[in-house]
Amino acid sequence: MRAFAARSLNREGVKAHDLKVLLAGLLLLSSLRCDDAGRGFVPSTDTVARDSVATPPIEAFFPVPSRPQLDWQNDMLGMFVCLGINTFTNSEIGSGRESPLLFNPTSLDATQWVRIAQETGFKNIVLTVKHVDGFCLWPSNYTEYCIRSSLYKGGKGDIVREFADACHQAGMKFGFYIAPWDRHEPSFGTAAYNTFYQNQLIELLTNYGDIDEVWLDGANGTGAGGRTQEYDWGLFYSTIRYYQPGALIACSGPDIRTIGNETGIGNTTEWSPQQTSFPNVPAGAVWYPSECDVSIRPGWFYHEAENGQIKTVRQLVDIYLGSVGRNSNLLLNVPPAADGLISPLDEARLHDWKTELDRMFGHDFLPGAQAQSSNTRRSLPSYSPGNCFDDNPDTFWTTDRDTLSATITVNLSHAATVNLIRLEEAIVYGQRIKAFSCAASVNGTWVPVTSGTTIGRTRILYFPAVTTPALRLSILGSFQSPTLRTFSAYFTDD
Repeated sequence: MRAFAARSLNREGVKAHDLKVLLAGLLLLSSLRCDDAGRGFVPSTDTVARDSVATPPIEAFFPVPSRPQLDWQNDMLGMFVCLGINTFTNSEIGSGRESPLLFNPTSLDATQWVRIAQETGFKNIVLTVKHVDGFCLWPSNYTEYCIRSSLYKGGKGDIVREFADACHQAGMKFGFYIAPWDRHEPSFGTAAYNTFYQNQLIELLTNYGDIDEVWLDGANGTGAGGRTQEYDWGLFYSTIRYYQPGALIACSGPDIRTIGNETGIGNTTEWSPQQTSFPNVPAGAVWYPSECDVSIRPGWFYHEAENGQIKTVRQLVDIYLGSVGRNSNLLLNVPPAADGLISPLDEARLHDWKTELDRMFGHDFLPGAQAQSSNTRRSLPSYSPGNCFDDNPDTFWTTDRDTLSATITVNLSHAATVNLIRLEEAIVYGQRIKAFSCAASVNGTWVPVTSGTTIGRTRILYFPAVTTPALRLSILGSFQSPTLRTFSAYFTDD
């Protein structure tokens, strides 16, 4: 018989722990470094790398990203790994009544997951450690419905440990998804469940080293008792902040939001600053970047019948352009098969996808070109438009503080055919640009080729191929002096 806290905390321990979590709420508030007006994170001299040439810091346009958020946005690609009881029942949503004896991925190798992720360009991995069926991939002290009751390694296994160790050894950022909805746990739908869930969070947050991301969704169906649950999000957030203050809380959390359509395609206008509120977080404008999640297969869990339905390279490229290319990160699910390994079919498709992306973005026509801007802050070389072409993420172009629109004209060393541009703001100082357009010089006339609204971390746009000796980027509107750290042009012949 399981008692919610009996195995790790006595009654006095629970009270002491509750006090810790209350104090953690204060830590959550203080985790945002504020300016004198209390408007959010303020870039300091350590925000910009000092081991290379860097543009001098400028004023921030609030809100701006925290350091972990900025690092996460620079990752751009994350891998989701869904493995659980569903893998063995050919299901997507478990009932919570499946026998744990079904679970036995006899060839599981977490180092294979990490190797494939690193080889194909992913910078972080999120593992589903408990799906809505309630089965846990670690030996939880709070339920017998876990890997301890399975055949895997004779009940002595801990897949979260194997996963964490593989990530740490390879230098891969890692996180976990623990579903709040639990169709197995009898207390689901009562206040006691929030303590149960908190205790499982604490197990994960304290036994596996540094954790980069905790992914929580808001799914809330009925549980074993036929009830839905009122989640204590403030308790969950404070617990995560207390035990892993550097971890980002994603999806139904205050650090990263999901686009929510599960297609991998984001919005053509995408602002990281958002007006929102969360428990224990001051209401108002916050930096809340977006993530697009999608599976490489039709389902989130592996089904052999879907081996012929793996997304094509063209589909994956379109997803990349529609997520990373629209100021969102991409979280791509690659589910292991029942043997615990990523399918050779999925692995080959990921490699082909990376090869195609490398080809598409392999030759930038703009480095070495001559660039002029209609306005450069104080006419200083350290803020010149040439910074957009130096492949240095710590340099950027910007205008004088009262100049909210401007142009950058780039004269190529020779005429080139282009049909793809990539733009990046210096988002460490906030997201500013509201509208832009790009034109190409054709027979001495500036011909519009593409336009858009937001840029943010990355904006990538296709347009009909044009052969030109020069490109002109026009910033049509900006909330504050625009910044641009990357302006690239490519040609792809797909």
